[in-house]
Amino acid sequence: MTKLMEKALEAVRRLPPDSQDEIARAMLTLAGEDEPEPIDAAHLSDVLESLAQAQRRRFATDAEVEAAFRRFEA
Repeated sequence: MTKLMEKALEAVRRLPPDSQDEIARAMLTLAGEDEPEPIDAAHLSDVLESLAQAQRRRFATDAEVEAAFRRFEA
């Protein structure tokens, strides 16, 4: 293991368990060793439509993304 990885793991050890798990999932994804999360059947049609839009290169504009985030501001 490299010194940089050892330093990173030491920093992660000081984090709360939820943060450690989030970082571990990201590491496993990057290493190609994670399993995909199951898709709830209630959301499957939305996921499939989103994938189809991405395949057609139809993405939200910057203005649409900004408007979506504004809806969550209190």
